[in-house]
Amino acid sequence: MNARLQRLILLLRLCLTLGLAAWLGRWLGLAWGVGVFALGLCASALVMMGLFAPLRRMPQPEGVHSPHWGQVLRAWLREWWVYERNFSWRQPFAAQAVADYLPQAEASSPGVLLLHGFSCNRGLWRDQLLALRRRGVPCMALTLEPAYGSIDAYAPAILAALERLRRHGAGAPVVLAHSMGGLALRAAWRAQGHEPGLLARVITLGTPHHGTRLARWGQTRNARQMRVDSPWLQQLQASEPAWLAQRFVCWYGHCDQIVLPTGQAMLAGADNRHLSGHGHLSLVRAGPVWASLEEALAGAAPV
Repeated sequence: MNARLQRLILLLRLCLTLGLAAWLGRWLGLAWGVGVFALGLCASALVMMGLFAPLRRMPQPEGVHSPHWGQVLRAWLREWWVYERNFSWRQPFAAQAVADYLPQAEASSPGVLLLHGFSCNRGLWRDQLLALRRRGVPCMALTLEPAYGSIDAYAPAILAALERLRRHGAGAPVVLAHSMGGLALRAAWRAQGHEPGLLARVITLGTPHHGTRLARWGQTRNARQMRVDSPWLQQLQASEPAWLAQRFVCWYGHCDQIVLPTGQAMLAGADNRHLSGHGHLSLVRAGPVWASLEEALAGAAPV
């Protein structure tokens, strides 16, 4: 369902671009039509520019400097490429291209559960699934549905996946979660009763643990839950035992154009790590993030 919705959005975007380009080309000339078509293809970059431009004035956590213009520009260009690759191909058309890997033979590594963020699907994790499979690491990537329902509704699928990974891996699984996926994991853990042995480690990438200013414009149920200090977020935090945050590695970045302000992606008591020069979606592809996953797997593996 999620992939079909993304295909529909992409089709509408292309039809609008082609229609407007053809109309202007007919009345104003071919050059106008070609120019408008090229501008339409770059529309996502122009929208992103409006999100990246204010980052230099955004409040930063203690010890973190505001990004300079060079970092903002590089992050914007990288984010545009990652966005188009995922939202124009991988997620709409290739979400199932790489299957989960659950080896029947005894694994020497804990399993890894990959959770995407708002308005995405499991196609986001294609590269990670392939890399983990090559290493012989049991891994699963979920598509969280309904796409725009309550974050609590994802708990049954997450808990079932963690149980499957426990059966196929060595010990408690590790979770790598992008954006809303980190909140979905926290909600699932709450629904399970916060059993300490449920998982070994959680790595979150740009997760709005305390909400984000951008969510004020969202009207879907999960977007409202991600508003800054929403009642849902406050209840989630109040339900969690003190030791829980110690299981988390929280990556945040001063060039994250979605989680605003930057510190909203941090958890008190967690291992909070700053990553400079990466936009929200491109955090998924950052080398230090992969290194932290390898570190978590090594630490979680039974001796």
